Amino acid sequence: MVIAGGQVILGPGATQVGLREAQRRLGHDLTEVSRLDEPGFAQALARAYDTSDEGDKPEDGVLFELEETPASARQRDLLEDPGDAPVIQLVNRLLRRAVQNGASDLHFEPHEKGLRVRMRVDGYLQEILDRSDVPVKRIVSRLKVMAGLDIAETRLPQDGRIPLAMGGRVIDTRVSSLPGHYGERIVLRILDRSTGLMPLPALGLSEAQQTVLARLAALPNGIILATGPTGAGKTTTLYSLLQLANRDERNIVTIEDPIEYDLPGVSQSQINAEIGMTFAAGLRATLRQDPDVILVGEIRDPETAQVATQSALTGHLVFSSLHANSSVGAIVRLRDLGLDNFLIAATLRGVIAQRLLRKLCPECKRPHAPTSEEAARFVRHGLPVPDQLYEPMGCASCGGSGHAGRMGIFEMVEVDDALRGAIDAGATETELRAQALAAGETLIGQGLGVAATGAVSLTETLRVVGDVA
Repeated sequence: MVIAGGQVILGPGATQVGLREAQRRLGHDLTEVSRLDEPGFAQALARAYDTSDEGDKPEDGVLFELEETPASARQRDLLEDPGDAPVIQLVNRLLRRAVQNGASDLHFEPHEKGLRVRMRVDGYLQEILDRSDVPVKRIVSRLKVMAGLDIAETRLPQDGRIPLAMGGRVIDTRVSSLPGHYGERIVLRILDRSTGLMPLPALGLSEAQQTVLARLAALPNGIILATGPTGAGKTTTLYSLLQLANRDERNIVTIEDPIEYDLPGVSQSQINAEIGMTFAAGLRATLRQDPDVILVGEIRDPETAQVATQSALTGHLVFSSLHANSSVGAIVRLRDLGLDNFLIAATLRGVIAQRLLRKLCPECKRPHAPTSEEAARFVRHGLPVPDQLYEPMGCASCGGSGHAGRMGIFEMVEVDDALRGAIDAGATETELRAQALAAGETLIGQGLGVAATGAVSLTETLRVVGDVA
């Protein structure tokens, strides 16, 4: 139950006793009562605890003092534990602001004149603090203490995690420290577990692409890869594949770093490289667990690639992610990891390349007729020229950015007999792309397609994908 501005907001667990207590505290009858579901109530609770923008800026001139907490302290609630020391307050406010704005990363960057803090929202870094009067070392030490890192070691990179909560939302953060010229640089990767998994249509998949995913998830064996840069949503796509593959008669096991969402009916394991629990070691152990479907968080070295291939050859369906620029580029990357062409041809069943594009704000996007240069891009890729395109303007609804949220574009390749023969024969990336993808099926083709619908701007498509075939 939340009392905000004289209004009482009820969650799913509200009781008559709680209502009477709220009435007693207000001192009058309850005239404004709203009932919300669990997600809505969590958002209302976060808003009630939120501080103003001015509160996020330590302008009061007080001296910062660090009160260190034990490294073993567990999950902290950013709303209920503001802390006493200004350093603790500042760190909590920055973390809270990043979570409330849906940031995926939070950067603490020491420089010659002080500390700059930036957060990445919808793929863009935004500066939220740049001050010369903050104690950089104490802020870095506070973050390292929260992550259970060695604050005395400042010469080597370290990795850790901070389990947090905010108004009932479970937030997990991966912490990376890197020594620099003006001090240690700290980057936090923020994962809001309460957001849950998205349904396939919400990912931006067309009906035809959803059919392809369902077909891939139903295969009895082979390797299915999701490719793209960091933050492109590969893990979300793999989890969606797992949901499609999750049947009672199948044993599904995952090896992840970290475990991002809890999947009912799926056995999930966390890797720990410090004690030898690598992707390759976890995958070998998983093969002794009688699995039908295996999710490997990432194929990042030749050893993991070899074990994944052997798993697929012995009758298992393997899902994994791989850093490559395109779907066909994944084949070149597997060759680079030391896999022979005949092994790739025998085991690879499908590749999904993806990117995330910022959607235009529906309130302020403005149409315009395509210029000759813009029309030429559609013609060059064999696509019809749209009557109008849209560009961002910026308004109060979108905070002046002109964008609201993101959507995925996907390039999918199913490995059929003809493509399998080309891989086995050592065909080049250009030859494989020409054989596997039509003009509108490439990433740039998909991007131009959504730009033509007005969902995104052409500028955004070219920024993320680039004008390549």
